[in-house]
Amino acid sequence: MDRRRFLQATGSAFAALAASGCSLREGTASDFESPLAYGPLREDAKGLLDLPEGFSYRLLSSLGDVMSDGRRVPDKADGMGCFAIGDDTLVLVRNHELVPKDDAGGPIASGYGRRNGAILPGGTTHIVLDAETLKVKQQFRSLGGTIRNCAGGVTPWNSWLSCEEAPTGPGQPYGDGLEKNHGWVFEIPASADGLVPAEPLKAMGRFNHEAACVDPETGYVYLTEDRDDGVLYRFLPATPGRLSDGGRLQAMAVVDTPDLRNWSGASVPVGHLFVVNWIDLEDVEAPKDDLRHRAVAAGATLLARGEGLHMGNGELYACATSGGAAKLGQIFRLVPGRSGERDQLELFFESVSKEQFDYGDNLTVAPNGHLVVCEDQYTPWVNNHLRGITPEGQAYTIGRLRLQTELAGACFSPDGKWLFVNAYAPTRTLAISGPWDRFSNT
Repeated sequence: MDRRRFLQATGSAFAALAASGCSLREGTASDFESPLAYGPLREDAKGLLDLPEGFSYRLLSSLGDVMSDGRRVPDKADGMGCFAIGDDTLVLVRNHELVPKDDAGGPIASGYGRRNGAILPGGTTHIVLDAETLKVKQQFRSLGGTIRNCAGGVTPWNSWLSCEEAPTGPGQPYGDGLEKNHGWVFEIPASADGLVPAEPLKAMGRFNHEAACVDPETGYVYLTEDRDDGVLYRFLPATPGRLSDGGRLQAMAVVDTPDLRNWSGASVPVGHLFVVNWIDLEDVEAPKDDLRHRAVAAGATLLARGEGLHMGNGELYACATSGGAAKLGQIFRLVPGRSGERDQLELFFESVSKEQFDYGDNLTVAPNGHLVVCEDQYTPWVNNHLRGITPEGQAYTIGRLRLQTELAGACFSPDGKWLFVNAYAPTRTLAISGPWDRFSNT
C-alpha cells in the first residue's frame, strides 16, 4: 500500500472511530505506557541523536559551514520544508530564528528590514541535495532582513512560507533602531538560486506567527500563533495559489467552546468532535499587535501556544505547545468541510506525562500514517525527543537529541525515505533513514 492509500485508510478508520463517539486516547498517565514501537533507543557514539536499531542519520549542514555564496550557515535553525524540484534534486528551505543582535553568517546584500541601517539577520537558507545520495550540491541564503523566522509551511506550488514570530517595530519590543514593522509571512520559491525579493504578505495578518499550511483543494492557508492567548487563523486568498493578490483573514470559533486550553481541567474531552465557525477579521495589519484580542472579543476560541501545523489527505493537525491540564501539549485535528459541510475540530491528543511528549512543536506525518512531533522543552538538562503518535493516539519515542536544544523542522522527503530535522542551536540539519513504513507494539 502506498503512502497516500495508507493515509486514506488510517484517516477513514480514525474518522469512523471518532464519529462513533469512541476514543482510545482518554485516561491517565499509567494508561499510556509507550509502546516499544521501533525498539529501544541506541546510544549514539557521536553524542548527537539516539535512534532505534535499523535507523541512522547523516549530518548535512552545521553552524559555520561555508556556503556556496561565501556566507556561513547561520544559527537557530527552526522550521523547514522539503521539495523535489526535478533533475533528481531535493531542496530544503530552512528558517533561522535570528533576532537583530544575532550573527547573520556574513553580509546580506538585500532584505526586507534594517536596524540602524544594517539588514536584519533573520531569514532562510536553501540546502540543495542530490536526491539519491543526499550529497549537498549548494547552500545559500535565500531570504534576509527579517526577525525570528520560526516555522512556516510548504505550498502545493513549491514554495516555502516563512513566518516571523516578531510583531515588533519602531518603539516596540526588539524595535530599537528598526525602520519597519515586522510580524509577517514571506514566500520563498523552492527554485530560488539566491536571495529573493523580501515582500511581506500583509493580508495574512501581523501577529506572533508560528506555522502555516495550505489546503491543496481550496488554497486556504491555516496559521498558528505562538502565544498563551492565541487563536487559529485561516486566510482565504483572492486568487488561490497567488497569495500576493491579497485575501481575507479569519479566526476559528469553536461552537460553544471559547477556550480549548484545558488549563482548568479536562473540560475539552479527547476524541470529541466540535463544529467550527470562522470569523472575518478587520485591520489585520494590527499596528497595536492586538489582532488576537479583537478576534477573541468577536468570539474566536483560545489556543495555548499554537505551533506546528501539517496538512495532508484532507485534514490538518495543529500543535498547542503548552495546552492541556498538565500543560505539556495538545494536538488538534481539523477536518475542513467539503460540499457545504461544516468544518469539524477534535482534540486528537493531550499529553498527560513527559514520557508521551513534553512541549510538542513542529510536526509532520510519517509514511506509516503516524505523526512525528518535535519536542521544544527548555527545562535545564532535558533532552528533547522525536515522538511518534499512532492514528489511535498512542505516543512513543523515535529519537533523543543529546544536545541541550530543541528539535525543529521535521519534514519527509516526497518519497518518504528520509526524515529531515534540525537541532536548533548550534545549527545541525540531519537526515534520518529507517523503516518508516513499519511499526510494532511487540
